[in-house]
Amino acid sequence: MASTKAGGSAKNLTDSNPKYLGVKLADGAAARPGMVIVRQRGTKIEAGKNVRIGKDHTLFSTAIGKVAFRTRRKTNYAGQMRVKKVVDVL
Repeated sequence: MASTKAGGSAKNLTDSNPKYLGVKLADGAAARPGMVIVRQRGTKIEAGKNVRIGKDHTLFSTAIGKVAFRTRRKTNYAGQMRVKKVVDVL
């Protein structure tokens, strides 16, 4: 007879912290230099005028103005046309 009860396995008990990705300043919002506009993984949204990209692909403002989103047709490495979102600070 066992002296202690058999313990079950605990495989799905850990979870990672939320990363809080997404658009932080909406279209038409006022932006100041250094304000984060979009936090993203990869360049789903590209940087336009007065917007720079950080090392983790975060888009941030470099000037005072209003945020504007637009689309742009771009040729990818295989020669196909793709529609990409671009964010500007005007």
